[in-house]
Amino acid sequence: MEQEYTITAFSENSIGLLNRVTIIFTRRQVNIESLTVSQSSIPGISKFTIVVKVTQEKVEKVTKQIEKLVEVLKAFYHTNDEIIQQEIALYKVPTEKLMSSNEIENLVRKSGARILEVTPDYTVIEKTGYKAETQELFQKLDAYGVTQFTRSGTVAVTKNPKELLTEYLKELE
Repeated sequence: MEQEYTITAFSENSIGLLNRVTIIFTRRQVNIESLTVSQSSIPGISKFTIVVKVTQEKVEKVTKQIEKLVEVLKAFYHTNDEIIQQEIALYKVPTEKLMSSNEIENLVRKSGARILEVTPDYTVIEKTGYKAETQELFQKLDAYGVTQFTRSGTVAVTKNPKELLTEYLKELE
């Protein structure tokens, strides 16, 4: 049965690695729902956070394939109940539509969003939360004419008290 998994892969920063990682998914015909790359808690080490909807067997195979890449130190996969995740969304709405309605201000407050910038032409609103929450706000704001919308990829940390890569590296010593 397919479910959502978050794969975290740790590597040294290397040119072309992102391309080689995504090819693994393409070859296995796995769609990437979200992909972000950032610094990890370990200096000089990058963290790939990749969200996919697959079977457990497929996520295990993909994770092992990623680990075979020379630059990858270690890769892990997690179910949603093993991680804490969020994303950020930005919405651009015409300011004239906002000014004519107090509903928007209430909507922004109730959703836990915030206004980042207001110009005579547009207002930019930011919402951090789960994908369902950012999508729900989009649907509500779209009634006022969202002119631009973007959502970041998922960022996640495990519920494990320590970084899994740190534990793995200690085991190697």
